[in-house]
Amino acid sequence: MDARHPFDFLTNPERFMAFSRWAAPLLGALSVAAGIAGLVMTFLVPEDYQQGDTVRMMFIHIPAASISLFIYVCLGVASFLALVFRQALADLAAQACAPLGAAYTALALITGSLWGKPMWGTWWVWDARLTSVLVLLLFYLGYMALRGALEDEQKAARAAAILALVGLINLPIVKFSVEWWNTLHQGSSTFMAKRGDGLPAIYAWPWALMTLAYLGGFGSLWLVRIRALVWRRRARSLAMKLAEGGR
Repeated sequence: MDARHPFDFLTNPERFMAFSRWAAPLLGALSVAAGIAGLVMTFLVPEDYQQGDTVRMMFIHIPAASISLFIYVCLGVASFLALVFRQALADLAAQACAPLGAAYTALALITGSLWGKPMWGTWWVWDARLTSVLVLLLFYLGYMALRGALEDEQKAARAAAILALVGLINLPIVKFSVEWWNTLHQGSSTFMAKRGDGLPAIYAWPWALMTLAYLGGFGSLWLVRIRALVWRRRARSLAMKLAEGGR
């Protein structure tokens, strides 16, 4: 009797490829639909009484910042599974999500700067939140650089996984930096905000839709990138077998 674990597709390349074949386009379609609805609502919501039209930047910036942290959690978990349990698919998952995390983090920093200029009068301040998010970007870039710097693929994967795990220390610093230190950055105004400080419903809906769009986009692209790495590894293995057979 073949007893399969419900999450066996996370460790079995064949089942992962079968799962991702339909999951990637489904998540992509969900992302596009949510993104279109979110953008429409972004331009329909009224101006904020303090921030005016610049409040619309919130629907681009906050989801990017939130998802950049979520992606690093995915990177950390995948790196742990690859390092401790030697799961090849987990290693590919970590390798695939690092560039996506870097892109989301860069988007968060850029949009935060564009939002901060009219609010704070400056493009950048070295406060705890902005600095810790910049450090997050450096961890992403460091992970990718380390994987590309070493010729031995196994050593590169192991060293990059250790770096990714070290970088997990930065996540609570990013999350709680506004509460732990004095900063110009405002505190959480989403569903994790303190009671009474959350977003009004008219702003919460476009924020939720854009967050769903960002999350679906990441999921779709992540699966596509993992599939590409699986095919690349298979092609490399086949080429090595053919080369050995031709000797």
